[in-house]
Formats: sequence, C-alpha cells, structure tokens
Amino acid sequence: MLEKFNQDMITAMKEKDQLRLTVLRMVKGAMQLEKINNKKEFNDDLLIDCVSKQIKMRNDSIVEFSKANRMDLVNKNEEEINILQEYLPQQLKEEELDQIIDEVFALVKPSSAKDMGLVMKEITPKVKGRVDMKILSDKIKNKLNS
Repeated sequence: MLEKFNQDMITAMKEKDQLRLTVLRMVKGAMQLEKINNKKEFNDDLLIDCVSKQIKMRNDSIVEFSKANRMDLVNKNEEEINILQEYLPQQLKEEELDQIIDEVFALVKPSSAKDMGLVMKEITPKVKGRVDMKILSDKIKNKLNS
C-alpha cells in the first residue's frame, strides 16, 4: 500500500493533479511527523493511521463548514476524503462488524460499561483502518448498555 501511495504521488506530479498531490503531500508530512515524534517506521500501518486521522479532520471540517454555509469548502473536503479513502483497506460491512463485536464479547465477557476498555483493546487490532472508530465505539456502548 505504501508503494502504491508513493507511485500515486509521482503520477500526480507528472499529471499536474494539484488536488491529489496536495492531499498526498499532507499525508506524507503527517507520516514524517509521526516517524520523528514517535519513532515509528514507514509501513502500511503508519499510512493507515495517518490517512484515518486526515479523514477524521476533514469530516470535522465539513461539519463546521456546513454550519457556516460554505458549500465550496464542504465539496473540496469531500473530494479530499474520496482521494484519501483509496489508501484505506476495504471497509467492513455492518454485518461483519457486528459479527466481530459478538466474537469479542463472547471472548471478553464484559459485565458492565466499565469493561469498555477491555473490549476496545481486544477489537481494535481486528478492525483498525477498516471501520470508523466512532461508529465502533457507539455500537459497543449500545451493546454494553443493553
């Protein structure tokens, strides 16, 4: 995936695709910052982490731009999200996510909402980059409370 990312950046430069190039450079900058600050190696996991964070930031921006009625900026951020999603693994379907949650619940056997951390610790490696963590957290909270 990292190799595809680098090739796409070169292609964007050659084709003078400014939007794609700008987005990819932001991700590369975030990866370099993570490498320096947290001494992480360049690999697919780092790419997935950085892309996920960039998507989350853009989703937050979309909410704020919508409130300000700035549809031009909303559209730009949506285009950037579409570019970023190319570098995430295939997203889980809701049924698959529910099945993974059920498996983890059977393994951990949480008794109350206090066990949220145990469940998240067990499930995160299985779904990392393949699902929005907010959606996952909400599903787990609902299941713990019911």
